Amino acid sequence: MSFLARRLGFYLLTAWAAITLNFLIPRLMPGDPVELLVARMKGNVDPAAIDAMRRAFGISDASVWQQYLDYLGNLAQGELGRSITFFPTEVSTVIADSLPWTVGLVGVATLISYVVGTSLGVLAAWKRGTWMDGVLPAATFMHAVPYFWVALALVFVFGVTLQWFPVSRAYGLDVMPGLTGEFAGSVVYHAALPAVTIVIASMADRILGMRNVMVTTLGEDYVVMAEAKGLTSRRVMWAYAARNAILPNITSFALSLGFVVGGSVLTEIVFSYPGIGSMLLKGVENEDFPLMQGIFLVISLAVLVANFLADLAYVVLDPRTRQESE
Repeated sequence: MSFLARRLGFYLLTAWAAITLNFLIPRLMPGDPVELLVARMKGNVDPAAIDAMRRAFGISDASVWQQYLDYLGNLAQGELGRSITFFPTEVSTVIADSLPWTVGLVGVATLISYVVGTSLGVLAAWKRGTWMDGVLPAATFMHAVPYFWVALALVFVFGVTLQWFPVSRAYGLDVMPGLTGEFAGSVVYHAALPAVTIVIASMADRILGMRNVMVTTLGEDYVVMAEAKGLTSRRVMWAYAARNAILPNITSFALSLGFVVGGSVLTEIVFSYPGIGSMLLKGVENEDFPLMQGIFLVISLAVLVANFLADLAYVVLDPRTRQESE
């Protein structure tokens, strides 16, 4: 348990550093978001109201240290402030409304790309010299193609030309949100092209990475011994070679899961998808300090939690880690 205790202490320290940077970075950016908000209101705002807004947004004339303490205090109470972009909506409400769409779309697509890509990488290494070698050029090509090009190509072919799938929104305008089959079907239908974009764009990394590590693992003595014992090819491939070769990919997968909450900004923009990535872009465009801070905080904590879960997976899958933790 000492290994996990050390890792947990490291992540707690990193979380504090992330929170501190999350507070400082927006305040180092040029511009005053309150003045921008007042400009939207054509200047018809009482000076006292302006001071109240600056305090509410955490950018009052108080010292940076006092603002930092106020920020930590509000954060401990779960208060992230009010969004300037969607004023007077609270940041927590904006995140709560957009985060499920991103997790549902990017999370599922990331999981599919990991399972399919890792499996194809294992097979490409195990059956090298066969027709499976044709997977490598295709994966290399897809690895080099920017994923927003894939999104634009899918929109043009399947959305505009063939008109098989919608190219915007998360569900149809004629569908009422709710726990109904019609609403669920509409959500899946609208998420088809964005999900395929993410799967295609990210699967190439999984294939190439897993295949390269798998080829190295197949030359290890314990794999040769397993084959000499007469074990089936399926068992040697999955229980011996793939189980050890997959360890480096666990960290990569954990990072991918952590960044799921950050959304796929360009994909969400291309498909006008109401995810957290779109909200982050709007926050940057409007100098929305509270919204940016809230989203950055969620992303940072999600990445740390995902990496801690990866450490737990290492303890389960790698006996050497268990020996170190004893």
